[in-house]
Amino acid sequence: MNTTSRNLQTIVFVLIAVGMIALALGGYLTSLSRIFLNPLIEVQAWVYSRFQVAQDLLRAPQDIARLQQRNAQLEAQVSQLQAQIIELQQQLTEARILSALVDFARANPENRYQAAAVIGRDPSPFLRYIIINRGSDDNIRRGMPVVTQQGLVGRIEAVTANAARVQLITDSASVVNAKIQPSGAQAVLKGQASGDLLLDLIPQGVSIEVGNLVLTSGLGGGYPPNIVIGQIAGIRSQPQELFQSATVQSVVDFNQLEIVLVIVNFRPVNIEPLIPEGNQP
Repeated sequence: MNTTSRNLQTIVFVLIAVGMIALALGGYLTSLSRIFLNPLIEVQAWVYSRFQVAQDLLRAPQDIARLQQRNAQLEAQVSQLQAQIIELQQQLTEARILSALVDFARANPENRYQAAAVIGRDPSPFLRYIIINRGSDDNIRRGMPVVTQQGLVGRIEAVTANAARVQLITDSASVVNAKIQPSGAQAVLKGQASGDLLLDLIPQGVSIEVGNLVLTSGLGGGYPPNIVIGQIAGIRSQPQELFQSATVQSVVDFNQLEIVLVIVNFRPVNIEPLIPEGNQP
């Protein structure tokens, strides 16, 4: 009896399964499956989304650490590239300056030059000096003129084996014998404590104008002639005075000096012992 009952149950289950399969294949269970499966799918989607959120939270510290590391690497690369750009710009500027100095030297073959880099400046606001990286080992001597491709810078004031100090023409102790073009009038260029240039002792009868060129005259033995100094920027003239004076705008930008030329074949001549005491400045 038990065996017969079990057989009948098995047959019933098989018939039910076959019937369900037949109904499913026939599409009769679609609505029913939706009723039961849709809630399961929604639950599964909700669980999966929460799992993803939890997973993201667990991964967040690692991701942040990786992003910070990558950001640091990129910042280091940017800094390195910026340093390379600055270095290339400096090299390009130096190359342009050297090219201009070479052209200047070729245009003035009567002189021999020694190029030097500016490596220091006098920190005092009242003194106008620069330090260059050439000295007595490079045949640099006291009194030699210093120029750029634009014009006169100053002259060597002190020398060591590997360096030299250059007194700029803007220094208050600097005096340069000059001439004005096109008149050819003689004058004396003096540096001022403010860093300006004053052209003094211009004869009263000489006609001068703003824009006139000022050159070294070669008188006094301190500088060779015909080195460009600058242009007259302003004139001071009083009828009752014996001399006129003028302010001069230098052609050299002393704040941007990087490379200069020393005229090494010029030796200054001290003519003060030959000048009567009453005529000495």
